[in-house]
Amino acid sequence: MAAITPIIMPKWGLSMQEGTVGAWLVEVGTQITVGMPILDVETDKIANAVEAPDAGLLRRKVAEVGELLPVKALLGVLAEPSVSEAEIDAFVAAFVMPSAAADDDTQAGPAYQYADVDGVRIRYARRGAATGTPVLFIHGFGGDLDNWLFNIDAIGEKHPVIALDLPGHGQSEVKLAGTSVLALANFVARFMAVIDVPLAHLVGHSVGGAIAAQMALTHAQRVASLSLIASAGFGAEINARYTEGFATAASRRELKPVLELLFKDPTLVSRQMVDDVLKYKRLDGIGELLLTLDRGLFQGGRQLAQPGLALASSGKPVLMIWGKDDQIVPSAHAMNAPPSATVEIFDGVGHMAQMERANEVNRLILRHIGD
Repeated sequence: MAAITPIIMPKWGLSMQEGTVGAWLVEVGTQITVGMPILDVETDKIANAVEAPDAGLLRRKVAEVGELLPVKALLGVLAEPSVSEAEIDAFVAAFVMPSAAADDDTQAGPAYQYADVDGVRIRYARRGAATGTPVLFIHGFGGDLDNWLFNIDAIGEKHPVIALDLPGHGQSEVKLAGTSVLALANFVARFMAVIDVPLAHLVGHSVGGAIAAQMALTHAQRVASLSLIASAGFGAEINARYTEGFATAASRRELKPVLELLFKDPTLVSRQMVDDVLKYKRLDGIGELLLTLDRGLFQGGRQLAQPGLALASSGKPVLMIWGKDDQIVPSAHAMNAPPSATVEIFDGVGHMAQMERANEVNRLILRHIGD
C-alpha cells in the first residue's frame, strides 16, 4: 500500500497539552511542502501556524475548525493520488494517538529542573539535542521561560537548549539578585557556572537582550553568539506605560490593556494569558519586587543601561530581530546595532516576535548559530 502520512497536533513548549483548531490555511488537493503553514492552532497561551513537517498531497482534513484536541491527535492526512479513499478511511479509523510519554530520547528527563544560585532557587528547562554548544534563552521584564514555548523545541532539534526563569519571575524564588542589567548579567553567568555550561549561544528578549549584551561585554568567555529580539539596551526610550503598568496592575481590567501593548494584534492576549499573569502577580512579594526592579532598570520612560551601544567591541556574532510595530522598545533602536550585525525587522509585528512570527524567528536563529 502506498504511504500515508499523518499530520498531528504539535507540542509547543513544555506545558502544552491541547490546542484548538483555528482555521485551515490550505485546501484538500494542495501539494504540501516541508515548512508550509497548513493550519492555525490556538493554545492557552497564543495562536500559531502549524508548519508541515512532511511533504505530500493533502487528501483529508480530519480536525474540524473549533475542535479542541490533545497533543499528537490526528489533524489531517497526506497521501498520493494512488491511495484510495477507502484506504484513507481505514487509516483514520485505525489511527492510534501516540502516548504523550513517548517522546524522543532527546526530550527525556523532567520538564523542569531547579538550581540554587547565590541563594536564589531558579527554575529552568533543558531540552533538545544531546551534544553541541547549548542555546540559552533569557526572557525579559515580567516574563518567564514560557515566552519561548514556540522556540525551544524548534531550536532543540539541532542544539541543546536551556531556558530559565530569572529571579522573581515564573516559578523561580521571589527574591531579587540585583536591580541593574549588570547585576542580572552577573547572575546569569553564575547560573551557567552552577549548571556546568561554560559556553552558550545567548538568545535574549527585551531586557533579556540587554542582559545578553552585557554578558558579551563582561563575561565574553561564556558567550558564543547573540540573538537579540526586541532588545533593550540599544537606546534610551522604553514605554513606561508598559513597565510601570505591568508592575502595578492588580486586576484584569488594569492588566489586559497593558499586556495588549506586547502584540501588534491585541486579540492574541487571551483570557488564559491574563489569568496566568494575574496568578503570578498575586504571589506574595511579587508586586514589591517588580516595582523595585522597574525602578532599578528604568526611570521616567528611559533605560538606565545601554550595553548594546558598546557591543561592537565584543566581536561576537550578533543577530537582531525586531517587530516594526513594537510599542515597548522602539524598532528604531535597531539602527544602533553593531555594524557587523544581521538585522531583521518584521512588518506587522509587535514586541513578541518570537511568538508572533515564531517560524521565521526560529529559522533566523538556526541560520545565525549554524552547525
